[in-house]
Amino acid sequence: MPPETVPQQRTDVIHNIGYRHYEGARLGRAYARRSLFSQSLRGAYGLGRSAKSKVGPMLMLAVMCVPAAIIVAVAVATQANKLPVEYTGYAIMLQAVIGLYTAAQAPQSVSRDLRFKTIPLYFSRPIKTGDYVGAKFAALASALFFLTAMPLLILYIGALLAKLDFADQTKGFAQGLVSVALLSLLFAGIGLVIAAMTPRRGFGVAAVIAVLTISYGAVSTVQAIAWDQGNTDAVSWLGLFSPITLVDGVQTAFLGATSAFPGEFGPDTGTGLVYLVVLLGLTAGSYGLLMRRYRKVGL
Repeated sequence: MPPETVPQQRTDVIHNIGYRHYEGARLGRAYARRSLFSQSLRGAYGLGRSAKSKVGPMLMLAVMCVPAAIIVAVAVATQANKLPVEYTGYAIMLQAVIGLYTAAQAPQSVSRDLRFKTIPLYFSRPIKTGDYVGAKFAALASALFFLTAMPLLILYIGALLAKLDFADQTKGFAQGLVSVALLSLLFAGIGLVIAAMTPRRGFGVAAVIAVLTISYGAVSTVQAIAWDQGNTDAVSWLGLFSPITLVDGVQTAFLGATSAFPGEFGPDTGTGLVYLVVLLGLTAGSYGLLMRRYRKVGL
C-alpha cells in the first residue's frame, strides 16, 4: 500500500473526570435576601458602580447635610438657646431633595431588571417573589432613612456641643427619627410602585417626581387659597392628598411638630388618626401592589 494511503492513527481520548457533588454550604433564601438587600442599598448610593453613578446620590446627601452643618455652626457661634429648625421640620423643608432622590433611585432599583427581563432568573431559585419585593423595599427605605436621618444626627450633635438641654434635644431627635422613618417607608413604597410600572427609567423618574414633588406644590397652593378664604377645615383635609403633607399632618398630630400648613394650622389628634391610617394604608398598599406586580412579571 502506498505511504500516502496509510490511514492516520486517531489520537482522540475521552477523559472520565467523574461527576462531583457540590460539597459547599447551601446558603439558601436568607442569604439571597441579604445579598439582594445589600446590593440594592449599595446601588442607591452608587457604591460598587461607576464613578458617574456616585455623583447624583452623594451630591443629594451633601445637599441634605450642609444646611444642618451651617445651622449647627451658627447655633454654636451665637450661643443660641435653641436650634432655629425643629428636628421634625427639617425633612419638610428639604422635601424637594428627598423627592428627587427617590425619583432617581427607585427606577434604578427595579427598572433595569424589568427592561432586561432578568426577573425570572431571580425567581428561578432559591429566591421568591416576597423575597425580591421585601429586599428592594427595605433597601430603598433604608437608603431614604440614611439620607434623612444623617442631617438630624448632625443637628443633634451640634445641639449638644452648643450645650442645649440634653433631654429636650434627645426628645426632639427621637421624634424626628420617627418622622423620617415614616417618610422613608411611604416614599419608598410609592416610588417603587411607580417605577415598577415601566421598564423605561426616564418615564419612572418623571412619574415619581410628579407624584412626590409636584403634588406637594399643588396641595400647598390649594391650602393657601383655602386659608385666605378662611376655610380652616379644608386646610387640614387637603393635606391628605400629598405624601409630604401626609407626613406633616401625622407628625403635627402625634410628634409635637409645628405644622408647615398655611397659618401653621395642622390637624388635631382626631384628624391626625385619619392621617396615620392613610399613611400606613398607602405604605401597606404599595407593598401589596408590588407583590401583585411581580407575581405577573416574574412568570
